[in-house]
Formats: sequence, structure tokens, C-alpha cells
Amino acid sequence: MTRPMTRTVSARLRWASSALAGLMLQLAAPAVQALPSFEEVRREHRPSDTQVLDRDGEWLQTVRTDPAVRRGPWVALEDVSPALRTALLLSEDKRFYEHSGVDWPAVSAAAWGQLWHGRTRGASTVTMQLAGLLDGDWRQRSGGRNVVQKLGQTVAAQVLERRWRKDQILEAYLNLLPFRGELVGIDALSRTLFGKAAQGLDLREAAIATALVRAPNAPEAQVARRACGVLGAVQAQTQTQPPFDKPTQPTQPDCEALDLLVAGALQRRSLEGSSGVAPHWARQVLKRLPEGGRGLASVRSTVRAPLQRFAVQTLQRHLNELAGRHVEDGALVVLDNASGEVLAWVGSSGPLSRAREVDGVLARRQVGSTLKPFLYAQALAERRLTAASLLDDSPAHIPTPGGLYIPQNYDHHFKGWVSARGALASSLNVPAVRVLALVSPDALHRQLRAAGLPLRESGDYYGYSLALGSPELPLLDLSNAYRTLANAGQASEWAPPLLPGPGAAPSPRPWRRALDPAAAWLVGDILSDPNARARTFGTDSVLATRFWSAVKTGTSKDMRDNWAVGWSQRYTVGVWVGNASGKPMHDVSGTTGAAPVWAELMNFLHARQPSLQAPPPPGLVQVEVRFAQAPAGAGDEGGRGGLVGLAGGTAARVVSGRHRAGRVRGARAFGGGAARRERWRHGQATWQPRGGGPCSGGPHCRAGPRHHRGPGPGHSAGPSKTEFPRHGGGTPGQR
Repeated sequence: MTRPMTRTVSARLRWASSALAGLMLQLAAPAVQALPSFEEVRREHRPSDTQVLDRDGEWLQTVRTDPAVRRGPWVALEDVSPALRTALLLSEDKRFYEHSGVDWPAVSAAAWGQLWHGRTRGASTVTMQLAGLLDGDWRQRSGGRNVVQKLGQTVAAQVLERRWRKDQILEAYLNLLPFRGELVGIDALSRTLFGKAAQGLDLREAAIATALVRAPNAPEAQVARRACGVLGAVQAQTQTQPPFDKPTQPTQPDCEALDLLVAGALQRRSLEGSSGVAPHWARQVLKRLPEGGRGLASVRSTVRAPLQRFAVQTLQRHLNELAGRHVEDGALVVLDNASGEVLAWVGSSGPLSRAREVDGVLARRQVGSTLKPFLYAQALAERRLTAASLLDDSPAHIPTPGGLYIPQNYDHHFKGWVSARGALASSLNVPAVRVLALVSPDALHRQLRAAGLPLRESGDYYGYSLALGSPELPLLDLSNAYRTLANAGQASEWAPPLLPGPGAAPSPRPWRRALDPAAAWLVGDILSDPNARARTFGTDSVLATRFWSAVKTGTSKDMRDNWAVGWSQRYTVGVWVGNASGKPMHDVSGTTGAAPVWAELMNFLHARQPSLQAPPPPGLVQVEVRFAQAPAGAGDEGGRGGLVGLAGGTAARVVSGRHRAGRVRGARAFGGGAARRERWRHGQATWQPRGGGPCSGGPHCRAGPRHHRGPGPGHSAGPSKTEFPRHGGGTPGQR
């Protein structure tokens, strides 16, 4: 009777097991069928950081875009340290390469321990844990898994083993496994706790990482204790395998040293939110993406990585040289003249700055003399000046509603009569204010707005200080306005920072006429003339380049800001140097502040690329201009100067604060430096000296040919005559 009863019970147990297995398969079937493939899992992996790349796919900046979790890029199995793979499998799944998803001996041992000793021993394999990571229904909760979850996880593990390879299972497990706190995946763990890539983890670091698998948020002492056990097990296994011929006495792990390593690793809470060479540029890129680029692994932008790195290094090196002059901040931007694309964007000096998060490319700062090119372009376009017109650089007292406005030159000296070419190239302040009196602040305000400069106030608000750059403007907008000068007066917005995808054409930027093309060309010709700026900068200044380029410097009140903005045939470069706090610098001029950085960038850009001046547009005439001194004592005050006249002796009007029928008082003749002859060669103007040194008011002070704006009202374009403007109503220099 006993044997038949035993057989009956066994049959019933087998039937119950079969029924339970069938029920388990039936319950788990929908979820099992929904298991993704390895390629799908890898494709759907979303790092918490987005990499901003340059136009050629080279890395620029890494920015965290997902604040909820810290997840690195997908790491291939061959890029994971062998020590970590060994320690992980030895601790979590010794028979990983032997079972088919479920380690039945481990399951039996765990059941036996639970039955007889009341202790729970984990029997989940790596594959089973991966199944739980792929499907949230099978993921272990704080109270553990129920029977249905365990059965579903078991079936899913066996299905994964049939669909995936072993190396794919282990690779996905390492990338999806949650570790301590917000850390998910081996890349985030290794870079956060150990400051290195996963392939660089040594045996002790691998033991710590393995100890965090079972208890990610365990106390430091518990992690150290478990890591010591893992380290000992790995060392013991290593000593019993080839090349060892026979077992040796296992080496005891140095747990005290491991405790210190654990303490140091767990104190490193997180990585930096951003790393790279273009943090401020990355912000501009990501804010134009949906959700700020969240979930996007990488994005390509218009910047050139080699140029960006050179720009950062150049700016920081130069600011280090100026450290004793109370300078700690700087910014620069490089634009492509034709497309408007940003090729370099450095928003701050980085570690040298106490306000490194402030983007100096977008911050509004007082622009100083950098607005003078637009003022002279306006006067040239309105036929109020030519490049040879004489301007009076002498003390001026201009009545305004707020009192007398008394402009001063940078060096607090006056030069007397100067040509418009020399006044602009040498950045003289008083002549600029006299030119603004001809043009009017409102007209210049409209001109600046047309060039794309975002002025906050009206022309009347700024008054005559508009000529000297009293508005506060961003470096980006100022540089883009200079790009208008480079494009013969055609203006457009700077291009979006995102590079179009493969095969996609960039969206065309609408152009608009902002400046007179002839006036824009003349301004570029003046700002590229090294002899014209010699009065202020010398003949061999840092602004001189071996290729064609035009540049203007500027310094704001109390030396708080220093600028250098200029262009070549293809590029426009803008540089700002100062302090984000607004504190003044000490003895920083146009040639010692931003200009050296500008020059180095231009030389880098044109190391292998020529730059030629564009041919003059229609409407310009080339005229020989001569300046002659009047007889001594005629209209002379203080014995210096005399009558400024045409070559034929005809008196002419000049731009002065005090004039009378062509007779100038308190002035001296000025010939604009050494006499020059202009010749055209390959589309580039080449100036050749003729005669001796600088003209100092001799009886026959002469200047070679110059390009001037075509004849307008009150102008003469004869081949041997100079041109002077006729004044409008009122006295020049007054509102």
C-alpha cells in the first residue's frame, strides 16, 4: 500500500508542477513577448549628459541635461575593465557562462537555506536581474518580489538567453545597473567615484563597484567590509589559476587601505555639470533643442574645435600676462562673413574669472570708440565728408541740456587739423564729436539700429556721447555689425548654432541693405591703413597684419572695458577684455588689452589662407589731394598754422568749432603723415611712401592719392583738388 500511494503522490506533484509551469508561462507570455532586442536596448539608451560637437564631429563640451539621473554613454563590454568583469561574475553569478538563464543549483541551495535555516540567500543570475531591469513589473521592490514576479523573471531570463548572446547580456547589465544614489550604469559609477573611465578600474576599485551592486546605498563601513570580501575572493581565485603551477597560500587583502579608498570614493558625490572648452556656446546650442537636449546623446554645431581651443588658450594666456593690471575677464567671438556662422565662442576666462558663468559674449558693456566706423560711414554716405576732409581736433565746449559737454582724446592731447582718414584710424574723440554734429545723434542712432545694434535708448538720450560709444552692447551684436562692414553694407543675423543634418542645406539668411556700400568700403580701407593710424598706434603696432585686415579698438570710461573688433576677407573677430564686476583696469590700452588676442586669432585663421581687399564699388573716385600751408601770420594765432586751402590756392571751408569764410583760426596744417602714392595690385591697395618723414606743417605738405566718396553737394572731384563739406544749418559742434 505504501508504494502505490507514493507513486500517486509523485504523479500528483509532477502534474501540479507541470500545471504551475504552464500557468507561469501563460501569465508571463505577454511580457516575455515584449522583451526588446539587444539592438533596441542599446539604441534607446539615453545618457543624462549631451555632448556638443563641432562641425566635424569633434567633441567640444559635455553638459548634463537630465537632472533626475546620472547616466553615462553606452559602454561596450570590451571597454570595461577585466578586473571588474571578473569580480562581478565571481560575486553575482559564478556559473554565468554555464547556465541558460537560471542557476538551478543556486536556486536549490537558496531554497534549502530558507527551509532549514530561515536565511534568505540570493539566487538571481545576471540574466534574471537584467530581465528585471528591462521590465519594471519584475523589478524588485523594497518588500521583495512576489511569486508571480519571480516566475515571470525566471521565464524572461530563459528567453533572453535564447535571444541574446552572453556578452550582450553582460554588456547591457553593466550599462543598466543602478548603483549608488542617482548613478546608473558603469560609466557614471566609474567617472563619479573614481574619476576615470570603466576600462581603467583596477582590482580594488572593481571590488568596491561590485560591493555596491547588492547594496547600493549601504553605509560606508558595510560597503568596505563587503568590498574586502570580494577582493579576497578574486585574489584567491587568481592564485589558483594558471600561470600558477600549484596552489599557494592565499594573500590576505589589505582591508585597511581599502577602507580609505572606499571613504574617498563615496565622498565624491557627482561629476561636474559641464566639462569642455565651450560651456557658454553649449548653452546656446542646447537652448534651441526640444527640452534643452534632454535624452540627446550628441549634437553638432557650427564651431570649429581647433579654433575654439586656440581661442581659449590665447585668451587665458594673455589675461595671465595682464594679471598685475587688475584684469581677470575676457570674451571673444569669431564669425564667418558670408554665412554668419559662429566659428568660436569664448564667454569667459574660465578659472581666471570670479564670474565664470557670466557669458561675456552676450553681456552688455560700454563699447567705447568701436562705434566710430559707423559714424564716419554715415557722414561719408551723406556726402558730408570725404576721407580727405579736414577736421579740427581742438578743445570743444558743446552746450547740452545737462551742461557743457567737453570731449577729450584718449591721451588728453589735441592734434590740430587732421584728415577724416587720420581721425578715424587714430581714433580721435573730438573730431568724432564734430562729425556727429554734422550727422546728428538721431541719424546715427538709426544707422546703428539698421546695422543690427540693439540700442535701448533713443539718439537724444545718448546725445553727443553716442559718437564715443556710451551705449552698452553685447560683443556678439557688435561683431555682427562689423560683419556688415565686411559685407559691403549688407546685414544679416548671425546663423543658428545648430549645424544642419547630413544632406540638409542650411537655411538662407535674409540680407538687408544697412550701409552705403561705398562708405563701408572706405571705412574698411581707412581701418586697414597702418600709416593712417600711426599717429596713435605707431607704424608697427600689434594691429598690423601681413594680410589685409581692418580693425578698430575701443576703451570705455575709466578703462572698464577694452575692445578690438575687425574683419578680414572671410572672418570677423571681436574681443572684449575687462572685469565682469565692472571694476576698472589699470593702464590697459587698445594695443595691450584686447588687440593682441585679436591679432593672434587673425594670424591663426589666415596661417594658410590669404586675405585680399575687395575691389572698390561703383561710386568711388581716386583723387590726388594736397594740403598747403598759408603764408605765416595769415589768420594765425600763436604762430602755428594758417590758411588751409586747395592746391590752386582757393579757400575752402573746414569742419571746425570756429570758422569764418574759409579762414581758420587757431589751426595748423596737417598733411596726414608721409606723402603716399596709391597703386592697385591684385585687387589690393598698396601704399608706397614718397618723400621724407611725417609732414609737420612745411610750405608744401603733400599727400598722395586717396579714395574718396564721389562728388556730392558742395564737393569737387577734380584730379588736383581736395574736397571739404559744406556745413548745414547751425554751428558745427553744437546741437
